[in-house]
Amino acid sequence: MTQTHTETHPSTAALIAGFAQVKLPVTDLARSIAWYRDVLGLRHWTEFSEEGQVRGAGLIDPDGRFNIALRLREHCAGTPDLTGFDVVAFTPASRAAMDDLAAHCDRLGVAHGPCVEGPEGARLDIPDPDGTVLRFYHFTAPTDGFTGVVLDDGVTTATYPATRLTVVG
Repeated sequence: MTQTHTETHPSTAALIAGFAQVKLPVTDLARSIAWYRDVLGLRHWTEFSEEGQVRGAGLIDPDGRFNIALRLREHCAGTPDLTGFDVVAFTPASRAAMDDLAAHCDRLGVAHGPCVEGPEGARLDIPDPDGTVLRFYHFTAPTDGFTGVVLDDGVTTATYPATRLTVVG
């Protein structure tokens, strides 16, 4: 039997509980950590150091449901520029929560689009400092601490217990 593009493989789909992370390229790691922390209320919980330089970080929501990883664009394959691209979409707790998020952005002076009603429901777009759009439609390791990871040639060589990066605020 040939499977069509609309079919799923039940045994494989059942193995996936959700997304562990979304990784985004950024031009200024400290600025982006502060932005994601302040706008989305995420906690800086891990970072990655290569060749003596912190090149990536992870931020996690207070309940450990999702992680946004950030990597310096200059150290990504092909130096991707996602300006204007909605690489990820989140589901807010309610329509009112989306309005609250827009109001929170207003208080912070963070640019965002309007809450737009469409056939698929309401949508809110918020570009990050590099212009990557976060769209809003309705882990295995402990995340209650911090872990820095040292990588050499893509291999973990050490960990450290406190951030090496100075984050604003």
